[in-house]
Amino acid sequence: MEKLTPVSWRDFVSRMRELGFECPFFGGKHPKMRKGNLTVIIPNKHESQIGVGFLKRLLRQGEIGEDEWLKK
Repeated sequence: MEKLTPVSWRDFVSRMRELGFECPFFGGKHPKMRKGNLTVIIPNKHESQIGVGFLKRLLRQGEIGEDEWLKK
């Protein structure tokens, strides 16, 4: 079974769009992505990658299972 790996901000946003979330909405301290009534607060765009622990929290917030995230 595949494991989660760190991901760049751009790849994270791209994959979230594939999973049905709408583009990042900027405003306030952090951008947000939405899918229906779900809102996921994502990190600001930066050079470093999103680590596995933080990625797991973001997926939990978006009600996305690890298996669903890893399917491409």
